[in-house]
Amino acid sequence: MKTELLDFNGQTIRTAIRPGDPDRMPILFLNGIGANLELALPLVDSIAHGDFITFDMPGVGRSPASRMPYRPWWAAKLAQQVLNHYGYPEVDLMGYSWGGGIAQQFATQFSNRVNRLVLLATSPGSTMMPGNLAALTKLVNPRKVMREEALARGFENLFSEVRDHAANTHLKVIPPQQMGYMMQLGAMAGWTSLPLLPFIKAPTLILTGDKDTIVPPANSSLLNNFIPRSQLVIIPGANHLFVMSDAGKIAPHIDDFLRE
Repeated sequence: MKTELLDFNGQTIRTAIRPGDPDRMPILFLNGIGANLELALPLVDSIAHGDFITFDMPGVGRSPASRMPYRPWWAAKLAQQVLNHYGYPEVDLMGYSWGGGIAQQFATQFSNRVNRLVLLATSPGSTMMPGNLAALTKLVNPRKVMREEALARGFENLFSEVRDHAANTHLKVIPPQQMGYMMQLGAMAGWTSLPLLPFIKAPTLILTGDKDTIVPPANSSLLNNFIPRSQLVIIPGANHLFVMSDAGKIAPHIDDFLRE
């Protein structure tokens, strides 16, 4: 992917584009909490697509942290500015985990920019069905998250099974900055997409793994019930990191959906 640093109203963001089939709709990918853009590579490599656009949220990967807290509407606007910069009027939108919440916000806030929507291992925000407590502590440990070195170790442990996967040895985990991670957590505090979901116009594919203990499959069923033109696919044996560790399993479903 070609990466560069861009400035949007004083906020520097690292963006990336992987050129694709010019006859296919471009894809905008919004990543999970604390996940740097390189972690999208297994999925990029597994699906047929037009240009693939993604970026590091503030304080994640190589993007400097934001000086101010932000909310999902701001993150959606940031994504819109990235599309405007590169001249993409319409995209197929994909959101994974935390990024799936932003994708739901974007799909209603900028509905005219979304051709199709793909939601991966995500939830409706604060109204989600909670995951297993032991699994969630891998994602955030309230006692240690304020220590940068503990946060780095946590992400190394969380993504170890992906990094060690034979097909994904090229992945590079970049632990998020302390402030960036905390702002991502704070962005979703009290936010829910439930009032927005009936207004999503785009055809929507919802994918979840039946072994996901962080965002249980019940959340995907909830999204499926509220989004009018949606379909739900549950991937057997897949966990919350299936975008990276099981990209080959989910890619055919995405390909078929985007080709319809």
